[in-house]
Amino acid sequence: MTRVMQQNGSFPTSRRRFLGNTVGAASSLTILSGFVKSRGAGANGKLNIAFVGAGGRAAANIGGCAAAGQNIHALCDVDSARAAASFKKYPEAKIYIDWREMLEKEGDKIDAVVVSTPDHLHAVATMAALKMGKHVYVEKPLTLTISEARALHEAARKAGVCTQMGNTGHASEGSRLINEYVQSGAIGEVSQVYCRTNRPVWPQDLVRPAEEPVPDTLNWDLWLGPAAEKPYSSQIVPFKWRGFRDYGTGALGDMGAHIIDHPVWALDLGLPSKVTVEKADRAVPGAEKDSHPSSCIIHYEFAAKDGRGPVKLQWLDGQYKIPRPAGMREDQQVPDNGCVYLGSKHLMMHGSHGGTPSIIDPNFEKFVAPPKTLERSPGHYLEWIEAIQQGDPARAKSNFDVAVPLTETLLLGTIGSLLGAGTELTWDPETMRTGNERADKLVQHSYREGWSL
Repeated sequence: MTRVMQQNGSFPTSRRRFLGNTVGAASSLTILSGFVKSRGAGANGKLNIAFVGAGGRAAANIGGCAAAGQNIHALCDVDSARAAASFKKYPEAKIYIDWREMLEKEGDKIDAVVVSTPDHLHAVATMAALKMGKHVYVEKPLTLTISEARALHEAARKAGVCTQMGNTGHASEGSRLINEYVQSGAIGEVSQVYCRTNRPVWPQDLVRPAEEPVPDTLNWDLWLGPAAEKPYSSQIVPFKWRGFRDYGTGALGDMGAHIIDHPVWALDLGLPSKVTVEKADRAVPGAEKDSHPSSCIIHYEFAAKDGRGPVKLQWLDGQYKIPRPAGMREDQQVPDNGCVYLGSKHLMMHGSHGGTPSIIDPNFEKFVAPPKTLERSPGHYLEWIEAIQQGDPARAKSNFDVAVPLTETLLLGTIGSLLGAGTELTWDPETMRTGNERADKLVQHSYREGWSL
């Protein structure tokens, strides 16, 4: 095993400047205007993959690629304790603590990069990989801000690489059934959808906790990356960062990619024309500066499109639950994580990740399942791998053409919730303006010195 980190888990300060020079570093690599051929697939058909993040959720992504038969070439994590199990499981992998160092040293040996960090690091790590012509798989939500999502979309198009976002339910059998039930007209015209998660299961609506000593096993400066320099707390890292606006996108960003994804896909909703915040619960004075609300109700409006009428989608999280629709069978309960569709012929619901779509009205026995017309997925990781090997970015079904507008939709909701109940946003995707000056500022992203796209 090759180890390149110092004993204290850090690199010289000058390494911080590497990201700003990524374009220059990438100039020595081959970046094509079209599809970028993989480098590791020649001899044995396997891709050499580098991973930004190795502990927590990242371990599942590493395992998914390993199960698909690919080479785990390099692993990087700023927390050596949290990543220890992955480091041990893949002893042949090169081990790094700074992903910029990993890309610099392994760039000519790897085909693809998987980014499994907290949300605030997604964009900078992904952009660096794209500028080096690497295929990328990025955890959900794609980015912390809309401007970052747009920038990654453009960079991926320019590089011609294969991309995938980690909303794994997009590859499920349930997701295909939902599409077929809706698009065939089997449940009738859908004008209203309810989406709900029981998250947050971490605290939200709180002020930043008191500073604590940084553990010896964690490089806090690298964990912060492009975020503002602020003190460490164990109440943020490793798990509770999602509730803090500097690092995460709250319950909506976390679970919306697994839940809202399905009506957006099945109904071809596109981007919302209007977002209205009905509830954004706050009980802690000053918490809006640091964290997301504890519970939300957010209304999305989508314009009529391609023969269907307008659609309203309501998002509920925390303490708020989907209202029981009139006509729902007594033996059914609305999902704690999932969706309910009000169709003109039938009511339908499913769980998170597209789980178990079912007809829930008394006429369910009269429901006729439509033919299976959509290609089934070989698996979310394998889709992406096959896309790379076959030179077909569209093979990955949650590629950035899909992931960016979905992320944009989710982030409009989080922006509204940060501004509070009563906020109305009218989204113009061309100008990237919301009709609200405070919201417009949150569409854009800023980075601390030494870090940028």
